[in-house]
Amino acid sequence: MRRFSLVAAADVSYERSNRKMYGVVVVCKYPRCQIVEHTTAIEDERFPYVPGLLSFCESPVLLKAFEGLDRVPDVILFDGQGIAHPRRLGIASHVGLVLGCPTIGCAKSHLVGQYREPGKTKNCQTRLQDGNETIGKVLRTRNGKKPSFVSIGHGIDLESAVRVTRKCVTRYRLPDPIRMAHQLANRLRKEDQTTS
Repeated sequence: MRRFSLVAAADVSYERSNRKMYGVVVVCKYPRCQIVEHTTAIEDERFPYVPGLLSFCESPVLLKAFEGLDRVPDVILFDGQGIAHPRRLGIASHVGLVLGCPTIGCAKSHLVGQYREPGKTKNCQTRLQDGNETIGKVLRTRNGKKPSFVSIGHGIDLESAVRVTRKCVTRYRLPDPIRMAHQLANRLRKEDQTTS
């Protein structure tokens, strides 16, 4: 079983009416999820948002943010799909391949495949299947809340992806590093728009 000591998460904030993209990467101690470093990047949109092609829209600003890191994370969480994607190449897979780093897709919504609803209590899970292929797990991260869709991004097995996701969830539905990256990206966007 692979051991991780640093887990990162990446998120992008933007408004469809504005061409600026705000990317944030946080690096946390694992499994306590205390931030030890974060980087930001601002870029003009290069590729419009198209459903199913999110990585082409968001990856340029995220890759710029990753360039600013002093620490190399052991694994990266994304608020998006890994291989649980029609092309088997969601944002977690795409960026993981470019960086050569283990990545996990932890999405709030279902994009492809069939599944049974997991039990209502925390940590209940079912398989996400596309035909005979298991492409992820449907994981209940909070009692009575909607499940998350966890899939391999790059360089990690599914059981490890689920284990890391579970350990990074405390009081909220999303893993803490993703939630922190999301908050910082929104703050960066609002601060930039206030000063512009």
